[in-house]
Amino acid sequence: MKDLLLKIASLFYGAAIKLRHLLFDINILHSEKFDIPILCVGNITVGGTGKTPTVEMLVEHYSQHYNVAVLSRGYGRITKGYRVVTTEDTYRQVGDEPLQMKLKFPDVTVVVCEKRAFAIHRIREEFPDVNMIIMDDGFQHRYVEPLVNIIIVDYNRPVERDHLLPYGQLRDTTSSLYRAHYFIVTKCPETMKPINMREKRMWLVEKPSQEIFFSRIQPAPASPVFAEVEATVEHGAQVIAMSGIGDNDAFNKGLAQRYKVVATIDLEDHHSYRMSDLKHMSQLLERHPGAVIMTTEKDAVKLAYSKAVPSELRSKLFYEKITMRFVGDSRMELFDRIDNDIKNKDNGGYIKGL
Repeated sequence: MKDLLLKIASLFYGAAIKLRHLLFDINILHSEKFDIPILCVGNITVGGTGKTPTVEMLVEHYSQHYNVAVLSRGYGRITKGYRVVTTEDTYRQVGDEPLQMKLKFPDVTVVVCEKRAFAIHRIREEFPDVNMIIMDDGFQHRYVEPLVNIIIVDYNRPVERDHLLPYGQLRDTTSSLYRAHYFIVTKCPETMKPINMREKRMWLVEKPSQEIFFSRIQPAPASPVFAEVEATVEHGAQVIAMSGIGDNDAFNKGLAQRYKVVATIDLEDHHSYRMSDLKHMSQLLERHPGAVIMTTEKDAVKLAYSKAVPSELRSKLFYEKITMRFVGDSRMELFDRIDNDIKNKDNGGYIKGL
């Protein structure tokens, strides 16, 4: 009975999504173009597909040539409206992912706002030197027409076999993928074969102008959450896996390949840590005295600024930074294609030094 109700609800949800897309397609609702390159990183699946590592990769590359700003909704924050993120903010004020990006790239402008088009106009007024905006999670926000739509697809969660919310995990229809320019399939296994890549290409790529790229998660050596801690964690050590992200299972399985996972703490995405969470961590460490807690970079950002974390727990908290490793030489091919898109848009003069 529950499945039937979820299926019915998903039909209504799908009808609403299709109607909204139709209103944009026939110009009853309007998308706005801007005079600088807007790169949008999005997905059609709820949960962690790998958008944040992709945005960070783009910021790292393009901030060498452009004055980049990052625009995010700031999911999970207690504030509303337009806000420029500073390194002094808390994740409750601006959201965990925008704060993570600001701390990682302090010289890059990071803005949170629910209304993307309004925010871009404000950025152009307040930061006239900004000549590229990377929009985090804006594929469904069609009031902005980006130069490039980069869609992130989790290899382990094929969209072609999924269903719309709330019955499945799709937040948008698969038919909307015609608006994508590039697909990045993330979390690809080392055992992936050429035939698996061809299958993904056949299903996702509908137009000659679209291209697909494949990537894997590349974890860095573990770092302490708190700067005063000097300890390290060797591969094979006992860890308690703790994550508040969209795909806890993938995080846990990844850790199990490098460490001995003795317990897990699976929290909801964008989780706000409370005293009860700290107590639970301490209890698990008492049960596993030789273990440390290994968490995600997004969770580390939230914990590192909490004064409530006791000293004995601070010394046991570690995280792994995640970067993307593309299959073959396709990373530079992606950048070359985006550069070509920018040139074709006739954006001369926006590159630093021109």
